[in-house]
Amino acid sequence: MSVQQPDKGTILIVDDSPSSLEALFDFLTMAGFQVLMAPDGESAIEKVKHTCPDVILLDIIMPGIDGFETYRRLKANQSTQDIPVIFMSALSQTSVVVKGFQLGAVDYITKPTQQEIILARVTTHLTIQKLRRSLQAQNEQLQQEIQQRHQAEAALQEANEELSRLATLDSLTQLANRRRFDECLNQWWRILAREQLPLSLLLCDVDFFKLYNDSRGHQAGDECLHQVAQAMKRAVKRPADLVARYGGEEFAVILPNTHGQGALQVAEQIRSSVTALAIAHPSSSISQYVTLSIGVSFTIPCHNCCPEQLIAVADQALYRAKASGRDRAVFIRFSHTQNLERCVYWNTTAIQQQTQQNI
Repeated sequence: MSVQQPDKGTILIVDDSPSSLEALFDFLTMAGFQVLMAPDGESAIEKVKHTCPDVILLDIIMPGIDGFETYRRLKANQSTQDIPVIFMSALSQTSVVVKGFQLGAVDYITKPTQQEIILARVTTHLTIQKLRRSLQAQNEQLQQEIQQRHQAEAALQEANEELSRLATLDSLTQLANRRRFDECLNQWWRILAREQLPLSLLLCDVDFFKLYNDSRGHQAGDECLHQVAQAMKRAVKRPADLVARYGGEEFAVILPNTHGQGALQVAEQIRSSVTALAIAHPSSSISQYVTLSIGVSFTIPCHNCCPEQLIAVADQALYRAKASGRDRAVFIRFSHTQNLERCVYWNTTAIQQQTQQNI
């Protein structure tokens, strides 16, 4: 009783000789291959449309289209162009053999064929074909993994960017938070110290905000801060400027390349924008609406000083704005060489007078 060999692959034999077809069919079948047969080139092309073999044994001299033309048509088809083809022929001239290899054949067997040689060559090229397909599959998998990794890296980068943005964003007002303010102020201090260009800072405080919170409730207080923040953001128009929530009801504005006069003008735009919101504030003793007090400081940064000194001067200016009646801006210039300050008060009744001063 014969033991059936395991299926080692599919071979298509194309030969116009019935005896050659039958002999190769029986031998290769016994060797464990699945064998297909075609008596001519046209039949072979039709057969591979339905079953794609692993290797093709192709006779050259056949009626109709010969083996060379059959091979050209197989190569022209994307689904069959990678099938290894072994030419078989009684023609042993060097020019014929070279032509077969030039077309792209993987091997050439001269008739009359020896079955052992056919088996060895078929097995070799089947092994090469399987290795090639395995390598191709691995490459495709690798490309897919690379693409997935790139997608994962892009998603991770996007997530990190979002986390970085959130880490520097105040969730209530959607302005820069204190951390971002500190980073930005230090960065501009270094740049402008090197270039010897001006830097102005505004500290803004919502007048009597505790009374507003106590009378209207914390939810209304949060909404008030959000509206004030957005009004400030609209009033500060340059991309390089930064509006930040400094803490509680206090806001800060960094104005690089801005002298004191320009900073006071921005302060008035902010103050006017907030007043124009007409947020009712019955508990305020200075206005029926929510207002701002603003401290303005200006300097030309240097390496011998630090941003904290500019903040301290702006805070002092803010204190004076509150002490002098609120709903106004007070300017103090920070001097590195003198312990004196120039103080300018700005409110709605003195705007024209103060803008004419040499600040």
